[in-house]
Amino acid sequence: MTMMLPLLAFVFASALVAAAGYAFMPGRAVAIDRRIEELSIGREQEEKPRFTAIIGVLKRLGNRAPKSPKELGSLRLRLVQAGFRREEALTIFFGIRVLFALGLFVLLSSSVLMKPNLMLALGGLGLGYILPGMVLARMAKRRAHRIRLSLADMLDLLVVSVEAGLGLDQALTRVGNELAFAYPELADELRMINLELRAGKPRAEALRNLADRSGVDDLSSLVTMLIQTDKFGTSVAQSLRVYSETLRTKRRQRAEEAAAKTGVKMVFPLVICIFPAVWVVTIGPAAIRFVQVLMPMAQK
Repeated sequence: MTMMLPLLAFVFASALVAAAGYAFMPGRAVAIDRRIEELSIGREQEEKPRFTAIIGVLKRLGNRAPKSPKELGSLRLRLVQAGFRREEALTIFFGIRVLFALGLFVLLSSSVLMKPNLMLALGGLGLGYILPGMVLARMAKRRAHRIRLSLADMLDLLVVSVEAGLGLDQALTRVGNELAFAYPELADELRMINLELRAGKPRAEALRNLADRSGVDDLSSLVTMLIQTDKFGTSVAQSLRVYSETLRTKRRQRAEEAAAKTGVKMVFPLVICIFPAVWVVTIGPAAIRFVQVLMPMAQK
């Protein structure tokens, strides 16, 4: 009888677990509805950002942050030039600015890294407020540089497409599709032009928006040339070919200018890093020998 007690306890526990699982198991219809709901909203859940909670906190901070009306326009343009076109991008940027400022202030005013210093904490507060703007300007500059480097290939494809018989709108669309892998930033801008033209905007306005979004001087000159060509009815292919040659001349001149600046830029690393090491290697042994010879003489 004592040997049967563990077996009976095991059977009773197994029956209890099975009954609880059966009681809490959803019905067939409920399971099917849940699966259909998962399949229907699966893509929407995949498209949501990974850090939804953090973005929500940044939005709340950005909504409460003080904003200057004069600064909003320039910041929104800078965000667009950096590649951030969503409506909440400006609010998230203000949230990041406030978070960085408060984070540096709390870090420097506490004893986590060093002795608390109020003046240093106030300096960190100002630095945290300015640093996101500097990073954003750097990102916009890098994106503009990548677009500038891709203009030559875009112009070559535009010339080929226009001379093959395509209109300017169709040529811009085709070039955007061809450059999507090599130059995604420029392809994105050309795709935006296509969407604006389909929405009913005039071609001149869509091209001006392209120049404003990119912040590239060469692209602004190209937009001005295309608008004038469309207005006066001249040959688009010939104008593009002439501008392509002009752009390549500018690129060669920029390369020559950068090569001429290399000598001046190399002075500072040479003076700070290389010359002291050369001085130690060449003069160091002589100085040591000089000291070894003169020290006994001085002691006498």
